[in-house]
Amino acid sequence: MGIVKISDLMHENLRVAGNALSRSINAQAEHWMRVGMLTEMHPELDHREICQLLIRAELAGGLDIAMAVTAQLDKPRAASTGKH
Repeated sequence: MGIVKISDLMHENLRVAGNALSRSINAQAEHWMRVGMLTEMHPELDHREICQLLIRAELAGGLDIAMAVTAQLDKPRAASTGKH
C-alpha cells in the first residue's frame, strides 16, 4: 500500500461523495479509481456495464489489471440489432 497525493479539493469531493454513499474516503477513492481504470480500458461500456463488470469481478475474487484487460470477464457483449 502506498500514499497518493491529491489536491485539497479532490479530498473534499471524496469526503462528500463518501459520506453520501456510506463509504470511507479511501473506499470512495478506490471506487472512483476502479471505475476510471475500467472506463479507460473499455470506453465502449457505459456506467451500468462498468458496474456489472465490477460485480462480476468481485464474485470472481476481485478486480486486477489482468482480469480487466480480458474480455470483460469472458462475458460477450450483445450486439445492438434494434430488435428485441
